[in-house]
Amino acid sequence: MTAELSVEQTLKLAVANLQESGSDSPSLDAAVLLCHSLSKPRSFLLTWPDKLLSTEQQQQFQTLLSRRIQGEPVAYIVGEREFWSLPLKVSPTTLIPRPDTERLVELALDKAALSEGAILDLGTGTGAIALALASELPSRKVIGIDLMPDAQQLATDNAQTLGITNSTFLAGSWFEPLQAGTQFAVIVSNPPYIEENDPHLQQGDVRFEPLSALVAKDQGLADIRHITQSAREYLSNDGWLLFEHGYDQGEAVRQIFNENGYIDVETYQDYGNNDRVTLGRYVAKTFE
Repeated sequence: MTAELSVEQTLKLAVANLQESGSDSPSLDAAVLLCHSLSKPRSFLLTWPDKLLSTEQQQQFQTLLSRRIQGEPVAYIVGEREFWSLPLKVSPTTLIPRPDTERLVELALDKAALSEGAILDLGTGTGAIALALASELPSRKVIGIDLMPDAQQLATDNAQTLGITNSTFLAGSWFEPLQAGTQFAVIVSNPPYIEENDPHLQQGDVRFEPLSALVAKDQGLADIRHITQSAREYLSNDGWLLFEHGYDQGEAVRQIFNENGYIDVETYQDYGNNDRVTLGRYVAKTFE
């Protein structure tokens, strides 16, 4: 018969196992997984450290812990990740929203304040970026597009769960689902930007995420190049295009913007002081 363990004992053992497996955040991982298996808030762990777990509770937790020790991301195990203070459902069909992407949201909000008009999020995944913008700008229409129908449905479900009614999600390749002539004041995207042979693809949480949302040809720049070119047809005059990209791609992305006639092109750093977001403004040429 398995000896009953307290909340505190269970956490200590789990943290030790996670440290041995190479987790970057063993204490946080253990706490999140235990709360999920017990259906309790984090405060429960602090308030009831001596509470004994039943055999069934221990078994449920060990099942989750084993998945994490094998490297599976916590967000996929519990099916949720918070982004911009919004609890979002996640699944292995989409990327896991990351804190650095909130920098893209901040900059998009700055540019959205300069003009009225709809906002477009390309490669929306869970809907994280689109829903963050829609929650901050309830009077603006926000559209998110994803290639995968499962991702489009997940983003739609997240919007419904959160009660965000000014967002719409479509399935298709980049601009393909849009009607000709549709115009946006701001277009944002966190597209695939990792090179096909990048060693990071074999490390950490990325191993479990969909390659189609991570990898792009042309040294990771193919999708950024395609969107930058195509966006000119869908941006309203003085509209802004913003990308999240790799830490070493700032110069290359600025060059792509400049080649395609954008102005006020600039790269911004993330919270780790790495190049992360490049943006530019498009002024449509008029001819007499």
